[in-house]
Amino acid sequence: MSRQTNWVPTSVDLEKPSAARAYDYVLGGNHNFQVDREFVELVLRHQPEAKRFAIMNRAFMRRAVLFMVERGIRQFLDLGSGIPTVGNVHEIAQQADETSCVVYVDNEHVAVAHSQLILEHNENAAMVQADITRPRLVLNDPVTRQLLDFDQPIGLLAITIGHYILDDQDPLNVFASYRDALAPGSYLALTHLTSDFDEEKGSELTEMMKRTQNNVVTRTHEQVGQFFGDFELVEPGLVNTSRWRPEGSAPDPSVNDGLWAGVARKP
Repeated sequence: MSRQTNWVPTSVDLEKPSAARAYDYVLGGNHNFQVDREFVELVLRHQPEAKRFAIMNRAFMRRAVLFMVERGIRQFLDLGSGIPTVGNVHEIAQQADETSCVVYVDNEHVAVAHSQLILEHNENAAMVQADITRPRLVLNDPVTRQLLDFDQPIGLLAITIGHYILDDQDPLNVFASYRDALAPGSYLALTHLTSDFDEEKGSELTEMMKRTQNNVVTRTHEQVGQFFGDFELVEPGLVNTSRWRPEGSAPDPSVNDGLWAGVARKP
């Protein structure tokens, strides 16, 4: 990572890889450590397609944010936002409209520290350090309430975060709490790991993630669909990341991205 490490919190665990820092490395960021890079290389030796999955996921996030902006959304709540590498939500939204407001939420120390640095002079974007499985803390945080107006539509982003909410943390209730807080006309965009396409590789990845600070659980198309509740999925529904409103030519139908992805609107 960068030699300028004076911003790194002393509480950072350098013994175990972090999912946020590993994702940063896959996307070409420099806010990761040797333990994260070694873990990514291990994953890629077993599942070389994982890098493409990450890139397709990132591209989906961009398309989802632009889709919401085109429909009038000017405020976003990004759950489990991770480390802000190039092409983050506030960059995308504020390029379209500089008044767009974005609240990032994460509890990974490097993600929080770096986000606070890059957002220091951005009056319309901020980082909240919190556990997203405790929605009331996130939703009632003073920073959240200062930047977001919950009487107006909000774009809620849960990109590659649902699979970190384990079954004993009641993910259905977690998502329901966030959905209930949103005004009609709001949107929810999410991506989620699945074993639907390759059960063996899904199980293998789940086991490898046990070496990190972040366990994961893969879920089926039906299970992921439940996180949208009574929100109305927009076309093309819950599909692979690369198949959700792709730019340019249609993706090869025989190729999967290891993730379900969708965007839905609150009636």
